[in-house]
Amino acid sequence: MKKIFFILLIVFLNTNLNAAVKIDITRGNLEPLPAAVSDFYIDNPEKFSEGIKKLNLESNLPKVIKNNLKRSGLFYILDKKSHIQKPKLSHLKPRFEDWSLIKAQIMISGKIKIDEKGRLRVEFRLWDVVSAKEIEGLALFATPKSWRRIGHIISDKIYQRMTGEEGYFDTRIIYVAESGPKDRRIKKLAIMDQDGANNKFLTLGNELVLTPRFNPNSQLVTYMSYFKNLPRVYLLNIETGVQEIVGDFPGMTFAPRFSPNGNKVIMSFAKDGNSDIYTMDLKSRVVEQLTSHPSIDTSPSYSPDGRFVVFNSDRSGFQQLYVMRSDGRKVKRISRGKGLYGTPVWSPRGDLIAFTKIFKGKFYIGVMRTDGSGERLLTENFYQEAPSWSPNGRVLIFYRETAARKKGVGASSKLWSIDITGYNEVKLKTPSDASDPSWSSLLSK
Repeated sequence: MKKIFFILLIVFLNTNLNAAVKIDITRGNLEPLPAAVSDFYIDNPEKFSEGIKKLNLESNLPKVIKNNLKRSGLFYILDKKSHIQKPKLSHLKPRFEDWSLIKAQIMISGKIKIDEKGRLRVEFRLWDVVSAKEIEGLALFATPKSWRRIGHIISDKIYQRMTGEEGYFDTRIIYVAESGPKDRRIKKLAIMDQDGANNKFLTLGNELVLTPRFNPNSQLVTYMSYFKNLPRVYLLNIETGVQEIVGDFPGMTFAPRFSPNGNKVIMSFAKDGNSDIYTMDLKSRVVEQLTSHPSIDTSPSYSPDGRFVVFNSDRSGFQQLYVMRSDGRKVKRISRGKGLYGTPVWSPRGDLIAFTKIFKGKFYIGVMRTDGSGERLLTENFYQEAPSWSPNGRVLIFYRETAARKKGVGASSKLWSIDITGYNEVKLKTPSDASDPSWSSLLSK
């Protein structure tokens, strides 16, 4: 992946591991933690060009942090108007009684300067107001145009320190952008930051595109597209724009996904009216058939260690979820509930499988353990499907369609996210209708 921007320094401030405030994200509907995010102060404003001044980084960079933390559902961001201490003084030496007075339990402060090489240097500190201690600090260097990513990385550090889990803010989401009437839908590949910023289109919309999926280890994407009404599986390098065909199959291909090491693509392939699961080695282009059954086997997804594959099949008479070894042996049904199950995807933590379920005319997004036990339905709606995991395995993104009114007017498709506890359901902002989302791994890894 092209390195676009920065050097990340090690933690440089005196951190204290015994913070009084922690968040237990496994408990479900938590009371959000009151947090104050101070404006950052500019250390050497005389070195800021007019272009950099117009970015208003002293307020816009902490605004990115505030929005990330608020959207997670774990933090309640206190109004900036309630802050008593000025940004510079709060960063150098907070008066904890002032922050305690407005009921903040943590406080984030920061400093911005331009270094001798013209780079942006951003320093942040995380303070535990309850114990009156500094608990995290970091400095980052970046080109000024990468300032939003600095905000995302700081957000991840705060999330990790307060929860003990990796964050998911310095990530991107690829999806299918949709426009036009239902019978003449234009579908383009689009990509954006996880907060909806920096949205851009990757294809022109001349050809139908479906099911984009990120490579776990790079900024490669695999997706389906129709060329002269024939389905093909493509690879696209997001950084370079280089596109190549994975395979030109004589039948219909569906739902390609990468293996955990990124060396293979797994997909279903329809031939002679039957659909089975295949893999293709991306270096040798060797194709291997994993299932051979008269039923429809589709939507495969690897476990994070690459040893198993989950897929859906109607071999029991109706659509259910199955797990098999990655060589196709020892197929075992895991779903046992009423209804139809589809679009399974293995959590990056390895502990859960997300899925779409149809039952009594309703669509559900749910999770279950990898043996099928502990099924939980997180959200119900008219139509929704295609869950995709955040890289820390704590949040799911999916798309939801609303029903059309009379004469087909009013239907829409939007991206939503939900915590795996079933709380904090949030609609993501996209410039058009959207479907088939896929979440990238952390960019800063």
